[in-house]
Amino acid sequence: MCRDCTHRFRAELTRCPKCGSPRVISHAELDTLEIAHIDCDAFYASVEKRDNPELSDKPVIVGGGQRGVVSAACYIARIYGVKSAMPMFKALERCPEAVVIRPRMELYSQVGQQIRDEMEKLTPLVEPLSIDEAFLDLSGTQKLHGATPAELLVRFTLKIQKELNLSVSVGLAHNKFLAKIASDLDKPRGFSIIGRSETKDFLAKQPTSVIWGVGKVFQAKLERDGIKTIGQLQQKDPADLARKYGAMGLRLSKLCQGEDDRTVTSNRGAKSISNETTFNKDVSDVEQLSNTLWDLTEKVSYRSKKAETSGHSVTLKLKTSDFKTITRSRMLHDPTQLADKIYRTADELLRNVADGKLRFRLIGVGISDLGPATQADPEDLLDEQAGKRAKAERAMDVLRGKFKDSSIVSLGRSFKPSKDT
Repeated sequence: MCRDCTHRFRAELTRCPKCGSPRVISHAELDTLEIAHIDCDAFYASVEKRDNPELSDKPVIVGGGQRGVVSAACYIARIYGVKSAMPMFKALERCPEAVVIRPRMELYSQVGQQIRDEMEKLTPLVEPLSIDEAFLDLSGTQKLHGATPAELLVRFTLKIQKELNLSVSVGLAHNKFLAKIASDLDKPRGFSIIGRSETKDFLAKQPTSVIWGVGKVFQAKLERDGIKTIGQLQQKDPADLARKYGAMGLRLSKLCQGEDDRTVTSNRGAKSISNETTFNKDVSDVEQLSNTLWDLTEKVSYRSKKAETSGHSVTLKLKTSDFKTITRSRMLHDPTQLADKIYRTADELLRNVADGKLRFRLIGVGISDLGPATQADPEDLLDEQAGKRAKAERAMDVLRGKFKDSSIVSLGRSFKPSKDT
């Protein structure tokens, strides 16, 4: 797959036959791996360079004054040996021509949240590690998005580059431990894969320092005991490692074999679930807007159901051709997670705004005031057809989960509910 245009082609080619890019990824397990680690490249420094193009070809250090430490260093500064957490005076000794910028944490947090929002459009299972990195579990998202996890991740990197002018590196594997290692293999703008079949052989060649928790002190201890590589750890008896290193020994015995059963879990409750899209050309046609709204609504509904939550409020978002943002919200009598109810509410809001003359460049829909799924969608005694529609939608959800057939998803989306059914 081409990382610049997402074109798929024969594995033996080294350049994309569509756009000519040499940035291609090829792996036997490309379409089966689902756990990703995404890490922004030199995040603080990259944001500063983005906002001040005059810094683009200069070494940049983000941090305190002479007595402070380095918070981040761009890749040019890293060539001189500048690293994060290094005392500033040492950093300037190694790179005296560096431009030093005091951190703007409020800005970094804002940009980091923009990136996080894009991650959560792919999956509700986003586990942040810091302001600029997170794990994603993309299992079960292929039918929803019509793309494999790898394809989604490539699209994500291109979107962040285009819309935020920042780059990220991606690691894709079958567990968190390996995904984190993979994301560091080819920075910046990297996309690395560690498959199941190659796990042990790959790890055997790595130093013990790539294992979480093995810092300089513990690495030195292992080296004194004759262990320099993970391959040497793989040859050790787990019981011996446990006796010698305690709980850390047990951890080492599993990770050295590439075993990691930790799941990706969101460590903060979402305040809302939403999806939006930007059109290639501004759209004024109400029916085209409505059809796009249905596609977005299904995605919001899917994420709500997967997260076992529901929303008490529906919000429509529109952005006009002159970049004016319009939002309309409506509180529901009962919380919902059904695409049918979310769509009907949002579509009514849409038709109160769109008149066929206004042109829109973006449309989005979301639910907020979230609560548990157990409180969602009680029987509607005033709408006799609502129960039938809800049963039909949930039956479609069962089919989507049971059969690996994308046509089921397409069928569900193409037959958007009419106003009189």
